[in-house]
Amino acid sequence: MRKNLILSIIAFLLIGMVAGCSGGKEVSGNSKQKVMDRIEETKVLKVGFEGTFPPFNFLDDKQKYQGFDVDISNEIAKRLGTETEFVATKWDSLIGGLKSDKFDIIIGQMTVTEERKKSVDFTDPYVVTGSVLITRKDTNNVKKLEDIKGKNVGVGGGTTFEEVARSVDGANVKLYKAVNDYVQDLANKRLDVIINDQLLMSYNIKEQKLPLKISSDILNKDEIGMAVKKGNEDFVKEVNTILVDMKADGTYDKIYKKWFGTKPLEK
Repeated sequence: MRKNLILSIIAFLLIGMVAGCSGGKEVSGNSKQKVMDRIEETKVLKVGFEGTFPPFNFLDDKQKYQGFDVDISNEIAKRLGTETEFVATKWDSLIGGLKSDKFDIIIGQMTVTEERKKSVDFTDPYVVTGSVLITRKDTNNVKKLEDIKGKNVGVGGGTTFEEVARSVDGANVKLYKAVNDYVQDLANKRLDVIINDQLLMSYNIKEQKLPLKISSDILNKDEIGMAVKKGNEDFVKEVNTILVDMKADGTYDKIYKKWFGTKPLEK
């Protein structure tokens, strides 16, 4: 009986050790799995963006995602041999979502900055654009960046537009989570001026017939990259190669012209 008890205890401990090792390996494997391996395994490229940012990424009347970022994402997925899955996420949660593997890549108009490079890796820029001042049509005294001094200025929190606005002493900077919110506040005279991307605002002013205008030249050039979780240099290299090929065979220019009606701005 004593012998059987000892054997039972040993067997129990061995089963526990095997289960523990097996469970540990599974968790470690998932948390450390390379993005490229995951994409090849699932045959799905998960793309993170806001999904409320026309003409870059937005839902159409049929609740299907459309936009420049969507077309670029689909072309990349096609060349990777995968399907595309879009994961709409609030702007301030995009990097966190990427780091926790909710998606494989952010293709959502994220400007490459030194601060963001501490958290994620970026591909080569896939858009070069710039920020501009936007006012109501009847406003004629805001044409240069220094003119926002003493004005109520609306910008997206945590964006490079916020940095531009705060560079002017005396500007009353108000932060928003959604572009539509501060566009409406400008139209309704709760703001004097907003700062945003020239491509985005040109499109929306025209398409939505907004009572607004772009009142300045480009204030600064922004290089927009695709963000990838750190430690996935092979995936970044693969996407960069695809971008080069897309530009060489004319696919990129075709997508750009479809949404913006012009040639891409050079670096």
